[in-house]
Amino acid sequence: MSTLSNVGTDDRPENRKHHLIALDVDGTLVDHEGSMTEEVRDSVRAVIEAGHDVIIATGRSLGATLPVIGLLGITRGHAVCSNGGVTLRIDADLPGGFEVLERVTFDPRPALTALRERLPSAKYALEDDRGRFLSTESFQDASFGSEAQNVDFEEMLESRAVRVVVFSTDSSAEEFGHAVAAIGLHGVTYSVGWTAWLDIAAAGVTKATALESLRRSLGTDPGLTVAVGDGRNDVEMLQWAGRGVAMGQAPEEVRSIASEVTGSVLDDGAAKVLRSLV
Repeated sequence: MSTLSNVGTDDRPENRKHHLIALDVDGTLVDHEGSMTEEVRDSVRAVIEAGHDVIIATGRSLGATLPVIGLLGITRGHAVCSNGGVTLRIDADLPGGFEVLERVTFDPRPALTALRERLPSAKYALEDDRGRFLSTESFQDASFGSEAQNVDFEEMLESRAVRVVVFSTDSSAEEFGHAVAAIGLHGVTYSVGWTAWLDIAAAGVTKATALESLRRSLGTDPGLTVAVGDGRNDVEMLQWAGRGVAMGQAPEEVRSIASEVTGSVLDDGAAKVLRSLV
């Protein structure tokens, strides 16, 4: 693994080729208060103007992803939301500026039942196949992008899910991670976040699987794929990319699988990667 400081920004031929660039949002493009610097915004626009394909690839749901796309001025292209569960085509000429190309759903009942038994005091929310958020109590997060609708647990079990979120208010991230591992979830893909936070998607669905579908449709050479991220839900994406870059503040398990490590989100680490491509 190398550090980004060892990567030159000269005018090498490979830097003039057409890249597919996948960018995480939280902890990568924006800090943990949701703020984006002008340098990050300008660097994203610079690679777009240089002709590269920029794909926002985030755990956020659709409604929380669209404002980021708007802030960056992306009017054509694609985005991956809900950790690969939803893929968008962005086109300013479409109603609302986008269309959903794919929404991958699953039956949440087995996972929710097992989790509820082990973590009865946790908060549960679910993004359904119509893009609504359902929750068993007052549970709201900026990543939902819409107001969660309170339902009873049985109604949640009967829904088709794109994304299930579990948040524990009485566990540390480590304790929560051990509890989730002990449950042995099957038939789903999941990742534990920085806090006692769990994101669940359909089996085999990650940011990387959605990005690979887009790469194939765009005809991009695998060696010209770049990804930047900081979370455990970015691991598959960083491994998928020809150039997988971890943010400086990422956990060791994320940095260890990356091909490079850049500066932290507070140091505009993502911008440094993007500037090396123009």
